Amino acid sequence: WRPGMPSGARMPHQGAPMGPPGPPFGGSPAVRPGLPAPVMEPSRKRPAPSQQVQQQQNVQNRARNAKRRKMADKILPQRQKRKLRLYISNTFNPAKPDADDSDGSIASWELRVEGKLLDDPGKLKRKFSSFFKSLVIELDKDLYGPDNHLVEWHRTPTTQETDGFQVKRPGDVSVRCTLLLMLDYQPPQFKLDPRLARLLGIHTQTRSCIIQALWQYVKTNKLQDSHDKEYINCDKYFQQIFDCPRLKFSEIPQRLTNLLLPPDPIVINHVISVDPNDQKKTACYDIDVEVEDPLKSQMSSFLLSTANQQEIASLDNKIHETIESINQLKIQRDFMLSFSRDPKGYIQDWLKSQSRDLKLMTDVVGNPEEERRAEFYHEPWSQEAVSRYFYSKIQQRRQELEQALAVRNT
Repeated sequence: WRPGMPSGARMPHQGAPMGPPGPPFGGSPAVRPGLPAPVMEPSRKRPAPSQQVQQQQNVQNRARNAKRRKMADKILPQRQKRKLRLYISNTFNPAKPDADDSDGSIASWELRVEGKLLDDPGKLKRKFSSFFKSLVIELDKDLYGPDNHLVEWHRTPTTQETDGFQVKRPGDVSVRCTLLLMLDYQPPQFKLDPRLARLLGIHTQTRSCIIQALWQYVKTNKLQDSHDKEYINCDKYFQQIFDCPRLKFSEIPQRLTNLLLPPDPIVINHVISVDPNDQKKTACYDIDVEVEDPLKSQMSSFLLSTANQQEIASLDNKIHETIESINQLKIQRDFMLSFSRDPKGYIQDWLKSQSRDLKLMTDVVGNPEEERRAEFYHEPWSQEAVSRYFYSKIQQRRQELEQALAVRNT
């Protein structure tokens, strides 16, 4: 039952789509305090291993955030729920014996089905018929016979949209009728097989939402095969629905074909009254429909405009420059804070970092400070090192002699 609809109307239950909620990205770790640009050139800074890991995490997080911003730029406002108010009324024309035309000499009634979108901000108002795929009015079969009791309207590629429908029939007694309205879902929606609907908690939804809900069920109940991720080990509910103990997840869209049915129509029971006192009465029903966000078309035209693209690029560059300036100021602030807390320790760490940078930039191998002391050459490895050195020199000299002899012989 839809909120706001009388007992005569029946609406399909709309299940909330299920899906794996993505956890938010964590915040960026603290940046290693560094020296301001005038004191230390960026090309000479080399962070310590632990700080380097933090900076790598920073880079990864910034890349993720940039990717999220780009994705957010591409996502336009989604469809939203709105209220479509449906008005059902009728008029009765009693018979006039002295009428000249045949229509006036016979009592008749006319039923009107109209509607409008409440609080429609769009400049171009949508026609009432554009919300529906079909409309069927079923009259009393005993009064109008098996061949004339149905009035049908179905959408076709050449359909002209209208603000309402009118049905006129002869008659001087009140008539019970049933209105069946099939909403035009975009994208198409389907009603689930009762067993699958109970399992997923979804009554009517789009195919993509249904598959997403199935995947969420598989993950929640750990049905994915631990050795072969492509397969799903069915629990007793999946076995009853898909009739197999094991299946590939890629097979599910095909297997869903027999489990998806057309959505239920909106059913409204109405009485066409011929009582003169009821001629001014109008039955109202509110129906939930999905419509495009009115800002979507404006945003699309704005993004597709060439002139606006230049302005967007300019503003984007300003944003990046501002962020870079903020990062530089943060580095300077972190340096000042670290230096104020422990000047000696910070200077020592900085000197070590500078020493590592110097070795890296000048391709220095070893430790010159240790190598200039005599104790360094009295270590146990020195004898073997001398032997290896002389052996390598002998081998080098032998190769030179062999090459020289080979040249003379030729």
